[in-house]
Amino acid sequence: MNEPAAYSSDIAFTPSVKAIQTRKGSRRGYANVEQRGSWETHITPDLAHVIEGQISVFLGTASKDGQPYIQHRGGPPGFLKVLDESTIGFADFTGNRQYISQGNLSDNPKAILFLIDYGARQRVKIWGTARVVEGDAELIAKLMPEGYKARPEQAILFTVTAWDANCPQHIPLRFEAAQVAAVLAERDARIKALEAELARLRPAGNAP
Repeated sequence: MNEPAAYSSDIAFTPSVKAIQTRKGSRRGYANVEQRGSWETHITPDLAHVIEGQISVFLGTASKDGQPYIQHRGGPPGFLKVLDESTIGFADFTGNRQYISQGNLSDNPKAILFLIDYGARQRVKIWGTARVVEGDAELIAKLMPEGYKARPEQAILFTVTAWDANCPQHIPLRFEAAQVAAVLAERDARIKALEAELARLRPAGNAP
């Protein structure tokens, strides 16, 4: 039987990890983080804002034998929903029907959500457990993004154990196509308005 973790970050910082941190010189810094309370274990308002603004997420699971798997899920902002301070839910849309994540979770509920915002150069790792809920039409309707044209097959509920936000180092700066289109449209509208103003002023400026 596993002993309870001393710190929330022990979900990732196993004895083997800590031994390597000690050998490579980073253990003292992370030990200070532990003494200050370690990682958050509940969804804060700031984290909820980040979660519900995502249009893309990676769900990591592992089989009973420990074989890892990462699955991408996407949707409009708000497709990831914070249900309470410990629970994130989303509708699982019909895809390629391999069901690898669902099979893994049936044997091993441990999971991780990886969120990355390239525009804000921000990433968040959320450890916890997940389960698939089938046949609950009310829950699926609650999780389904309004007006989104996708067919939900089931729901996934993720219970948060701990989370950590990383520094922006090495995250490339990228923007979503919709964001770029909006900026360009605003620029084009401004240019059009300035050209119209220039055309209005030019006859007066040319008058004798």
